[in-house]
Amino acid sequence: MVWYDGLRWSRRHLMSSAVVAAIVASGLVSLHAEHPHAAPRVTSLTNPKVRFRSAEAHHVVLTNGEVTAVIVDNAAVTGGPLKADHRAGYNGVAQLTHRRRPDNIFRAPYAGINYEHIHDGTLAVSREKFEPRVSPMELRIVDRSTVELYQPPTKNWKLESCGRYRLLEDGAIEYTFECIPRARTFRHGFIGLFWASYIDRPEDKAIHFRGRRLETVGAGEWIKWLPPSHGVASTHRPEGSRLPKVVSGFPLTLVNHPSRFVYTSPWYYGVSHGMALAQVFRDRDRIWMAQSPTGGGATNPAWDFQWFVPDYQVNQAYGFVMRVVYVPYKSREQVTRAVRPHLESLNRSPERGDRRESRSR
Repeated sequence: MVWYDGLRWSRRHLMSSAVVAAIVASGLVSLHAEHPHAAPRVTSLTNPKVRFRSAEAHHVVLTNGEVTAVIVDNAAVTGGPLKADHRAGYNGVAQLTHRRRPDNIFRAPYAGINYEHIHDGTLAVSREKFEPRVSPMELRIVDRSTVELYQPPTKNWKLESCGRYRLLEDGAIEYTFECIPRARTFRHGFIGLFWASYIDRPEDKAIHFRGRRLETVGAGEWIKWLPPSHGVASTHRPEGSRLPKVVSGFPLTLVNHPSRFVYTSPWYYGVSHGMALAQVFRDRDRIWMAQSPTGGGATNPAWDFQWFVPDYQVNQAYGFVMRVVYVPYKSREQVTRAVRPHLESLNRSPERGDRRESRSR
């Protein structure tokens, strides 16, 4: 599908094709609007100005403010900075600690912000339900605060991707994901992707977000939600969104079992051992929040999210940006204050044509 802007024609104001061609060539008018999920073009996948070096190990330690994050690829990691072994087949943040809590919030041997599933809503996903976790990855070091997980086109879906983890000065993690479909393998016309964060034995497995029930209107209220079981009322939609077409018998049950809630502010948090973990999104990315009470085992919930790219085109780049805020928990109001600058930063209207570039320091 081609995305068009609001250019309109009428018989009364019909222009010659030569005049139109001249205007378009001058750059004054664009006939093709940008895809709403176009990549921000900040990672090494899409931006040739990014300089990096490949990591010698399968992990990199990032520290800023009071937070330390250990980023891993899909390989097993034993010892070193990790308090417990990391299992092969999981990627992202293997360990996230805070000066106030030296224990890992994520459940070892798993990970957080773990790139988990690629699908198109069909049973083709059954060939390999966890393709991002088993396909090779390259850990790239951009600077002392930034690393990337680059993945060549995967075996089945032919999706090339790069996830950038940048530890900000206050200890928040900014995660930018960019991908390019290299073949028309997604039969329902959309790309479906899923990320999981496995939480280590929190006292309360629920998540908290601002939202409302589907049948109501308004700005919503605070909702505390814990699904009764895995794959039941497991994902919460952004306002105005519908779940893409998913066939009967689809095996990824967290994907296609929406709750009766609509979130009205694009972030949520959970509390574990006196710490709050918030996941903050951009409205424009239309992220779906997701969760499981037992994703990492009976006492270990998964606090997740998923993303859909409609009307994709082969060899076009798509992406989103989100942040993870990890702070001591005192109250809902205190977490909201900690999240607010990140929510505002992510959802600030960019200047036209503004693109960030990243260079190694």
